[in-house]
Amino acid sequence: MELITGYFSDFSDRQLKQFEQLLPIYSDWNQKINVISRKDIASMYEHHVLHSLAIAACYSFEPGSLVVDIGTGGGFPGVPLSIFFPEVQFHLVDSIGKKLKVVEAVKEELGLDNLSVEHSRIEDLRGKSFDFAVSRAVAPLNDLWRWSRPLLRNKRNSEQLKNGLICLKGGDLHQEISESGVRPHLTSIHDLFPRDFFLEKYMVYVPV
Repeated sequence: MELITGYFSDFSDRQLKQFEQLLPIYSDWNQKINVISRKDIASMYEHHVLHSLAIAACYSFEPGSLVVDIGTGGGFPGVPLSIFFPEVQFHLVDSIGKKLKVVEAVKEELGLDNLSVEHSRIEDLRGKSFDFAVSRAVAPLNDLWRWSRPLLRNKRNSEQLKNGLICLKGGDLHQEISESGVRPHLTSIHDLFPRDFFLEKYMVYVPV
């Protein structure tokens, strides 16, 4: 938890308590459903929570914004972001129902009223639109953009930030970006959080 407050300091008491509760809740559920790698659970705040919050370190969503988390798995990056941005609505989508059971439990235990869950493939979503799509290493950029683009409203979320896709990725992205046909903005997460785990990890932002 000190790892998070070392990089972010402006939290309410409620937010601090919510972040502190993440480890015991996920540890308990991990005994029933392997939602986080067993070797990763001890490093959850670095490998999952701080990694998710890299988005918040660079981009600020306006209150009332709608954000869809594509392939959320156990709730990353959507759960940490929903704690960080309590006035933003997050819709977490995944095709694996048992993982969403964990997300539902986290939502209830933390009182995350700004978070909703849907058991679906992202390409099957109908009748919904969002300001942003976020994702963490679930598919190539070409697929993420193809799935998210029809769901995104074409407008500016704030004076500085246009609606779009923000995803967390690792490794050499040159071929993936080339095949996607888009020209994303890349941010090195290691530049934000200079820790070995974040070497060769990037945030990819594609505006609408």
